[in-house]
Amino acid sequence: MEQSTADERVAERLVPAWLEEAARHDPRAAERARAEWERGSLSAGAARELADWVTARVTDTGFNQDEGPTPDGPVRISVADKAAVHRWLAAQGHDV
Repeated sequence: MEQSTADERVAERLVPAWLEEAARHDPRAAERARAEWERGSLSAGAARELADWVTARVTDTGFNQDEGPTPDGPVRISVADKAAVHRWLAAQGHDV
């Protein structure tokens, strides 16, 4: 599978979780980001928010309970997933 296709699949899995969480904190901004996502293009601000969110939500770190926290969330996000979303955003022309 081509890397860009794999990265896009990771984005397609994680963006809905990001939008759902964002809607709880800022419904208007989340709705704008959802509309952008559905049109196939995120604004620079939304791209930064997604990059920050995926970085902060990495849950599959390989740490055990003694080594670090295991954040709860609606999806598992690995370090590789974070890198895939960052690559996907960069391929879309965003500076992340």
